[in-house]
Amino acid sequence: MFTYYLDLALRSLKRSPGLTVLMVLAIGFGVAASMTSWSVFRAVSGDPIPWKSSQLFVPQVDNWGPNGRQPDGDPPNAMDYTDATALMRDHRARLQSAMYQISPSIVPAEATKHPINVSGHAVYGEFFPMLDVPFLYGSGWSASDDANRAQVVVISSKLNQKLFGGANSVGKTVNIERSDYRVVGVLNDWNPQPRFYDVVNSGGFNSQYDDVFLPFQTAIQANIQNDGNTNCNAIPKEPGFAGLQHSECVWIAYMVELDDAAAVTRYRDYLQGYAREQQQAGRFSWAPNNRLRDLPAWLDNQHVVPSDTKVSLLVALGLLLVCLVNTIGLLLAKFLRRSAEIGVRRALGAPRKAIYLQFLTEAGMVGAAGGVLGLLLTCAGVASVGWVMPKDIAALARLDVSLLVLTLLVAVIATMLAGLYPTWRASRVQPAWQLKSN
Repeated sequence: MFTYYLDLALRSLKRSPGLTVLMVLAIGFGVAASMTSWSVFRAVSGDPIPWKSSQLFVPQVDNWGPNGRQPDGDPPNAMDYTDATALMRDHRARLQSAMYQISPSIVPAEATKHPINVSGHAVYGEFFPMLDVPFLYGSGWSASDDANRAQVVVISSKLNQKLFGGANSVGKTVNIERSDYRVVGVLNDWNPQPRFYDVVNSGGFNSQYDDVFLPFQTAIQANIQNDGNTNCNAIPKEPGFAGLQHSECVWIAYMVELDDAAAVTRYRDYLQGYAREQQQAGRFSWAPNNRLRDLPAWLDNQHVVPSDTKVSLLVALGLLLVCLVNTIGLLLAKFLRRSAEIGVRRALGAPRKAIYLQFLTEAGMVGAAGGVLGLLLTCAGVASVGWVMPKDIAALARLDVSLLVLTLLVAVIATMLAGLYPTWRASRVQPAWQLKSN
């Protein structure tokens, strides 16, 4: 019976090619706009480390006081050197790391090659297991390397390809800022988006890979300066990088891993105790005002998902709704124009259910055709996202099987929902009235 309904629907669509094309275009453009916007929103709002995000926390210590707080009362979103190193020294979390952004130059071994400017971070060795960073060769460095300020480095697979042709380079040396560093690990392809471990400096999204990771204190000792954001509530009393370290300027990101609610409570109590110690020592003249947010809450607090992606998604959904309303009108006009045909079929014994299923099948065919058009337009839309979105965000939009299947399903289901009322009206046609009038 379904094959019979398909045949009737196909004949009906062929009899009114103009209406059919209008409905297919409306569904196709509405669905494509929605799915293109959804592909971007899905990419930027996804959990960057879903298996562990509930265990990762960002502490904030108020070292500026009431005059330096954000409008919502929050303390600075980064730490100064004093607080960051104190928290590392006390080590109250299972895993933790202070970090700051660097941009050193690498001198290739071949004298004919020019120095390479790369980006990266100075971190502690616990950074790698805390964030489950994947390695292609080797691993991160040890706690003793941190303590001894060892000259070791972890490099990206991209940089490894440039310097060593992609071979296992563990144990080899890399000249960074005119000093030799021993390679202890090569990362696998790793550039999480958003860059959750340092959203303050990256803005959340950055298509440029971190190519080098150096031990935090080794970088400090080598005078490898901060290449990220630096915010100060007062001018440092000393000049240069040393003056930055001795100031209350905030420039260091910090993250900890806490396994359960009890660990979170203990760490929050520790932060309160630390702030009270600073108050008693005369460094702070205000009551403790700390924060400890898990990773999802931190990303939300920092507004990592750009507002324009939310707006574009809402506008696209509004466009889809308008297209569906137009489709309802077109289907209603098309179905009611066939009232005489419906009356004859009902008089010959066709039940209302049969009429209902016939016209609902026709609506489904319109949705399927609109879905196919929507697939093509979605592909074009995703490819051209870069015209209206920042480059780093546009690069995240991806076409995959799930998006293609969702596009087709949305088109078919939305059209069938739009066809419910026109189909119901068609099934309520009274055969006696139609036979008398004809």
